[in-house]
Amino acid sequence: MKIIYTDTLVVGAGLAGLRVAIASKERGLDTLVLSLIPAKRSHSVAAQGGMQASLANTIKGAGDDEDIHFQDTVKGSDWGCDQTVARMFAHCAPKAVRELAQWGVPWTRVTKGDRQVIVNAKKVTITEAEAAHGLINARDFGGTQKWRTCYTADGTGHSLLYAVDNKAISLGIPVHERMEALTLIHDGKRCHGVIARCLISGELRAYIAKSTTIATGGYGRIYAVSTNAMICEGIGQALALETGVATLGNMEAVQFHPTAIVPVGILTTEGCRGDGGVLRDKDGYRFMPDYEPDKKELASRDVVSRRMTEHIRKGKGVNSPYGPHLWLDITLLGQKHIETNLREVKEICENFLGIDPVKEWIPVRPTQHYSMGGIRTKANGESPQLSGLFSVGEAACWDMHGFNRLGGNSLAETVVGGMIIGKYVADFGEQNSLVIDTELIAQFAQQLQTEIDQLIDGEGTEDPFKLKAVMQKIMMDYVGIFRNGPDLELAVNQLSELLERSKNLGLKCKKRHANPELVEALRIKRMLKVALTVACGAHARTESRGAHSREDFPQRNDKDWLNRTLTSWPDTDSFRPQLHYEAIDVMQMELPPGYRGYGVDNVIAHPDTQKRQQQVEAILADLDENTDRPVKQAALMPFELPEEYQPGNQRLTDVIANASTGVK
Repeated sequence: MKIIYTDTLVVGAGLAGLRVAIASKERGLDTLVLSLIPAKRSHSVAAQGGMQASLANTIKGAGDDEDIHFQDTVKGSDWGCDQTVARMFAHCAPKAVRELAQWGVPWTRVTKGDRQVIVNAKKVTITEAEAAHGLINARDFGGTQKWRTCYTADGTGHSLLYAVDNKAISLGIPVHERMEALTLIHDGKRCHGVIARCLISGELRAYIAKSTTIATGGYGRIYAVSTNAMICEGIGQALALETGVATLGNMEAVQFHPTAIVPVGILTTEGCRGDGGVLRDKDGYRFMPDYEPDKKELASRDVVSRRMTEHIRKGKGVNSPYGPHLWLDITLLGQKHIETNLREVKEICENFLGIDPVKEWIPVRPTQHYSMGGIRTKANGESPQLSGLFSVGEAACWDMHGFNRLGGNSLAETVVGGMIIGKYVADFGEQNSLVIDTELIAQFAQQLQTEIDQLIDGEGTEDPFKLKAVMQKIMMDYVGIFRNGPDLELAVNQLSELLERSKNLGLKCKKRHANPELVEALRIKRMLKVALTVACGAHARTESRGAHSREDFPQRNDKDWLNRTLTSWPDTDSFRPQLHYEAIDVMQMELPPGYRGYGVDNVIAHPDTQKRQQQVEAILADLDENTDRPVKQAALMPFELPEEYQPGNQRLTDVIANASTGVK
């Protein structure tokens, strides 16, 4: 078996993985990336609407800063996030956007003077400042107080991935394509790399590294209908889970996007609603103002998805052969706007629905979209249990999203998290030596080889494709937008039975090289374990928080459930994960738990909430009224960053103020 040595190994060639690889390579470390597919086809390319960063260039973003972005992120998470990480993220997002511009991302720019926009289904004229002309523009997205989602029409992920991949190519970072990591090499304390299988030749290779970063994206394809790419099957999370050492965090936190087209589930960006599109029912009635009179269609994603589902349950959905749906109406935006800023949506509608969204409404309903859960990491991106194992992007529970993420914060997390964690990965590479234990390598390689041999040479009778289809149906039926105890118990029991049946997988095709059936068999056992972490976590969490909505426990229960679910896998013979919990300390919060702003305020308060709120008020009262904003923030909750990213962010108001006072 071939053994390949490197300083930094990154598994996954999307935006998050490539950004970590770039940070490592720029430090002079030998860096290598593994990918199932060519890098430019990674799922990051599918992101449409944009990435959030508090640039405050447009008139509708005036006054925006890190504080407001931080507050929106914490409220969006339903107080489930790590507020230190949310601070790190909000502080660095403007730096990431500007860096990407330097790397060639053609951000949509502000044009000075009057322009027409749609606000609350009405045409409004706004006037952009002359000083803002040519600066990076922003659109409105759900759950935000300001317009801060930077974009390139509705192909932002495409633009970003091509620019970042080109940067990686310019640095000479190799990407080993068609390679699937299937086992982490570890000694129980430190991760040493992976055993990967070539999808073309079937060859097993060992990749040995000082650090291993999992950046494989989410686990949406454990559901039957998802906006995720077919490769987003949770294998990265399974790699960590199967160590029996590393933990996964908040796996039950699964987001459904409100506007996926029916029936195929392809996403239409939140930019449709951010730019002024509205949701209508079977009667053509705009219903969201009845549920959320303030934010309407631009309430947080989990809220809009639930409101849509509630409306369908009332019999207001449009009947179709694929089940009831609702309408997304962007016709009021006009042809020029749609063909300029929503051109990808237009092409999707034409190619997959045979309709023109300039003239016709789009059939949509909520569909699985994003995984807030993932490999639990510290603020530096490293696993608390397994030294040398890092994770970033949707694969990770870095935990800036908590139990619901805001639109535009995930694309931002890939590059912001990648640039921050990339620095820490590089630090680890400089401070640690490469550990070589050929016996350990041989042990893990033999385990994987034995698994493959048993699948090919064994007499098993279970069909991996059928098991996968049953798993996906269970997740859709019982672990969806609305959850309840009996359904979740059914899900746990049935998934456990499927996992037991997966011990008896059999293959019709006995090839050891390019063999899709073998690939499916190797994945399904791992996917079932990931699905069980979601179902078991959801069953145990007897409250509603963010995207986790229990019909039998509708209150957010800070008193008993202000914690993070941690999941580990006991051993290879187990059919269920072990759950334990990590408390989220209210007394360390900059923004103590409060009313999120949607529906009825039915929160069961944490006993420390009032105490911390009084403490925050006292800290602020002790400061001089002229104290700078960053000093106030540091007094409430200090956070650390790599030195390069510590300076403040300059905004248009700073430039204008300095110009008027003659400051350079």
